[in-house]
Amino acid sequence: MSKISSETRWNLYARYATANSSSDLELTISQSTGCKPIAEIDSFTEDKLGTADLLDEIQASGSRIVKVTGISHKSTAGPKTVSIICRGANTLILDEAERSLHDALCVIRCLVKKKALIAGGGAPEIAIANALSSKSRELTGTEAICWKAFADAMEVIPTTLAENAGLNSIRVVTDLRHRHEFGEKNAGVSIRSGGVKNNMQEESVLQPLLVSTSAVELAAETVKMILRYVPYS
Repeated sequence: MSKISSETRWNLYARYATANSSSDLELTISQSTGCKPIAEIDSFTEDKLGTADLLDEIQASGSRIVKVTGISHKSTAGPKTVSIICRGANTLILDEAERSLHDALCVIRCLVKKKALIAGGGAPEIAIANALSSKSRELTGTEAICWKAFADAMEVIPTTLAENAGLNSIRVVTDLRHRHEFGEKNAGVSIRSGGVKNNMQEESVLQPLLVSTSAVELAAETVKMILRYVPYS
């Protein structure tokens, strides 16, 4: 494919701007260049086209890559789209790289939405579990059972972390619960120390606050939906 001069409009309908497309790449190109998806060829007009300064096909390590540069249109104040090209010996490595990049982007998105970090390693989950267990002891009957069950569910996170690290999960969670009761709110499961670390921030084990709050809220809403469902006999 030869180079296309600046300010040239090009048709993205054939591969990128179909309404039935589910590809992330096609959606990204559509949003970045300003072209509009269409359902049928009859509705294909000039205002549905996207613009770019340069569309070029380049060779890189034996692969052909279509490079789009100079994206600028009304809905995009400057270039806001970049492409990350991953290379690997097999699809397993590429899939793992894609998952790692996706996780990293999700962390950044959470930090943009809510600029707050908390200690990781199961510290927030065990803190919530201790608070719920303390509240359950003040209650009686079915309500106390529900609070205690929620607390037990929160302890699954540090338990799983300990098991995946090859540690004694019962000993680690018991120690972790004990430390939090005495005010060590940043204590968590540490692989480096082979047990519980007093302050996970010292090992730079942090996580976005939005991740924990969203998980708890979604879990609570799911439980509410299940409890509200009453099957008919």
